[in-house]
Amino acid sequence: MIVTTTPRLIVRAFTDKDAAELFDYLSSPRAPCFYDEKLSTLADATEEVNKRSRDASQFAVSLKESDTLIGHLFAENSEEPDPNTWCVGWHFNARYEGQGFATESTSALFDYLFSEKDARRLYAYVEDTNLASQKLCDRLHMRQEGCFREFVSFVTEDGEERYDNTFVYAVLKKEWQASNQ
Repeated sequence: MIVTTTPRLIVRAFTDKDAAELFDYLSSPRAPCFYDEKLSTLADATEEVNKRSRDASQFAVSLKESDTLIGHLFAENSEEPDPNTWCVGWHFNARYEGQGFATESTSALFDYLFSEKDARRLYAYVEDTNLASQKLCDRLHMRQEGCFREFVSFVTEDGEERYDNTFVYAVLKKEWQASNQ
């Protein structure tokens, strides 16, 4: 199922053929918030793709010309008291950085959520060390609303527990529309 397209990308549901590419970037996640998604084998990636293909909050991002998976987006509102508020996020293969794919696909997802899902507010959690995601939030006209000190703990690959400060970025539908005129 295709959710939306851009000139260079397809935002769609996951399919079985995405396993190798998902494994490529989730075999060693760079951002601590994705450590718990680490995949150890291609079989694990196949199982994960199968699970994500049935999850309406998960979106594969692929190149339009080859349908190669380059990253994924997520958007969910199931735990929100306001059904028009959505938590969003992204994770991309480092090999595709610096080409505008994250901005392009996430912008398309935001358009989809605001127009098709009647979202009123979108927000994202970003660790204070994740400068690339902070810059992406800025390009998406999201504002930083606050910082939770030692908000989430992660266990590093060395087995150490680490607490990260986490920024909250958000954009309202009216702000998104005004920034895209």
